Amino acid sequence: MTNHFELLIIGTGSGNSILTPDFDDHSVAIIERGPFGGTCLNVGCIPSKMFVYAADMAYHAQFDGPRLGVHTSFDGVDWPAIRDRVFGRIDPIAEGGERYRSDEQENVTVFRGSACFTGDKVIEVAMNDGSTEVVTADRIVLAAGARVSVPQMIIDSGVDFHTSDTIMRIDELPEHLIVLGGGYIGAELGNVFGSLGVKVTILNRSDQLIRFEDPDISSRFTSAYSDRFDVRLKTSLVSLTQDGDNIAVTIDQGNGHEVITGDAFLVATGRVPNGDELNVTATGVELNDSGYVVTNEFLQTAHPDIWALGDITNPQQLKHLANIDARAVAHNLANPDDLRSIDRSCAPHAVFGHPQVASVGLTEPQAIEAGYNIVTTLHEFASAAYGWAMEDTTSACKLVADADTRLLLGAHIIGPQASTLIQQLIQGMAFGTTVDQMARDQIYIHPALTEVVEQALLNL
Repeated sequence: MTNHFELLIIGTGSGNSILTPDFDDHSVAIIERGPFGGTCLNVGCIPSKMFVYAADMAYHAQFDGPRLGVHTSFDGVDWPAIRDRVFGRIDPIAEGGERYRSDEQENVTVFRGSACFTGDKVIEVAMNDGSTEVVTADRIVLAAGARVSVPQMIIDSGVDFHTSDTIMRIDELPEHLIVLGGGYIGAELGNVFGSLGVKVTILNRSDQLIRFEDPDISSRFTSAYSDRFDVRLKTSLVSLTQDGDNIAVTIDQGNGHEVITGDAFLVATGRVPNGDELNVTATGVELNDSGYVVTNEFLQTAHPDIWALGDITNPQQLKHLANIDARAVAHNLANPDDLRSIDRSCAPHAVFGHPQVASVGLTEPQAIEAGYNIVTTLHEFASAAYGWAMEDTTSACKLVADADTRLLLGAHIIGPQASTLIQQLIQGMAFGTTVDQMARDQIYIHPALTEVVEQALLNL
């Protein structure tokens, strides 16, 4: 039997927010194989930042309090209490979201299973209970996100390993966590466990952590992490073995093999989009060379009745961008004669490590490669009153501007509150405000940390 609907949504991350009142009179199907809420709610942004907040408290108690003459100390943590606080709040949200769609909306049917296209707008759903359903729809939204990527040699080795999907739910803290990968996932989770008292070793293929950041920022970040953790750069993985709870990782940094042994291994080597698992090409949807669904500026795929949003189509894989996508798709589905496009030119991101990093726009090398005549500044937090009060010695704000138009091309901040401080620079870029206008046409509170941004702008 084939189930037919007017609208079908695959994935309940940002895709779940498409169902505005415009669709109350539509027959709608939702396909979801995992917990409702997608990556961000269940295994990504939300739980990881709740752990980051606890880790920051531990870090301040260990290092910042004594440094400032405050008698704080770190006596360890109650890991189960930290973990259960996080998921005790998150899991009911996922369960409630599913209940709402399944039980409280008469026009919505939820299929709990894995979707796979078998023909033009025809989907076979391998249900989680072992049965199979066939679903068709007039219009379809692909919002199935991405999944963790694990190198085949690790899978073939047979060693126990964690990913960001599993590491946050472990029952007890390891003594020594080996992290493979120095991108934002490895940086954030490495900081969490390191701040909570775990020995951390980070194995990184390139010569810098978070290497896609501006070089001045990634260099400072790498230095800060190297002071805290055992950071191995320019590292290649040779082999992995396991004896009981101990995992032996053999690496090569160009000077021979070395074996590092830990009792937990975190693979943080990125995420890949789920378009291939959905077999979207069977319905006329195109994938690019990296596996992302190809869309036009309105988020419409090569098939006129199929739309895509979020991580399945955008390599930046950011929740705030997926949310913007979802709003655009919801509008475009309801208003086919008034389509809205997506502008990601001022899309920011942040790394919630310690130190924190936030960025928007072009890095200095990218601006040079694009042919701009640029002017740059790298302004230390310590030059502003609040940064000086904090006795900050490592944080900075870097700005890259067009010397001819005086428009800001990129902003990059490393240090406390970076993800908040960058917001006014994002706004300035989005509204085409010159760096001179941003610096002089408003009053900055003294001695707030925002003076770091003011002074950096004045330097330009």
